[in-house]
Amino acid sequence: MSQASTLAQTRPRHWLARLQPGLFAIPLGLLGLAGAWRRLAALEIGGATAVAALLLAVAIGLLGLLLLLWTAKLARHADVVRQEWEHPVQGALLALLPVTTLMAVAQLVSLWPDAAGAAMPIALAALALMGTQAWQVVARLSTGRMPAELITPALYLPTVAGGFVGSLALSAVGLTGWAALLFGMGAGAWALLEVRILNRLFAGPLPPALRPTLGIEMAPATVGTLALATLWPQLPSDVLLVCLGVASGPVLAVLTRWRYWTEVPFSAGFWSFSFPLAAMAAATVEAVRRGDWPATVAVLAVAIASGIIALLSLRTLQLLLRGKLLPPG
Repeated sequence: MSQASTLAQTRPRHWLARLQPGLFAIPLGLLGLAGAWRRLAALEIGGATAVAALLLAVAIGLLGLLLLLWTAKLARHADVVRQEWEHPVQGALLALLPVTTLMAVAQLVSLWPDAAGAAMPIALAALALMGTQAWQVVARLSTGRMPAELITPALYLPTVAGGFVGSLALSAVGLTGWAALLFGMGAGAWALLEVRILNRLFAGPLPPALRPTLGIEMAPATVGTLALATLWPQLPSDVLLVCLGVASGPVLAVLTRWRYWTEVPFSAGFWSFSFPLAAMAAATVEAVRRGDWPATVAVLAVAIASGIIALLSLRTLQLLLRGKLLPPG
């Protein structure tokens, strides 16, 4: 082996090549929390509108920055992106890019309906990318090419979370029929994947590197409840409460494994907990608004989600300042 090849192998990778798809969970969680505060504003809670606007601005700014960085990564390190795309877990986590984009479309168009026409091509492009990733996940599972140790909640992202969040975006741009169809596809994917993923989770702890993604296990039920509340605003509070009761099961299942995910050092992967908790808070606010529960319940739900996401933000900022936000080269 030549000296040049040896040096190429030992040289640390550029920080752009080490940019992880899991970072998109940060703006996704902030978008979900902004939506929860917006719903809280409908209960005439003072300051909720301002907090929602601030969270939305920060989330959109971070999403724009990450999209630019990933465009640069694709241009300069296409081989790394290709390897991540083909990896069973990293490929599924890449679905955070279109899912976050779709959530941004849903939020922005709900605020500015006149932007629906301009947002529609973006939503359709994101759906096309997500559909390709979902196809890969299903193909690996259905042909037995998915190693058992890599069957993790991350597989929900392009299939289940993508279907539910995609339905929110399609509904926002006026494609309500397609939104209902996509919601059904997400629900079907959840039914197909749940047995495989739960069987793996109950078999024992995930490998340490994958434990921060355990929060995604809470996403299908919580995000599905939020999508139901958004797509069908005539649903009564009791229906949403039943759905929240179902969602409490995965939440408790994740919390009972706290020793597994607290044994590993903090990383940006722990933002996997943010969007499911924000969605659960938003769905709780909607159930309170439609029923006869006191507003205090809604405020408490949003406060808990906000507190956890604030802690995640603080820990992430500490990693950034210490130069440890990205994995080592």
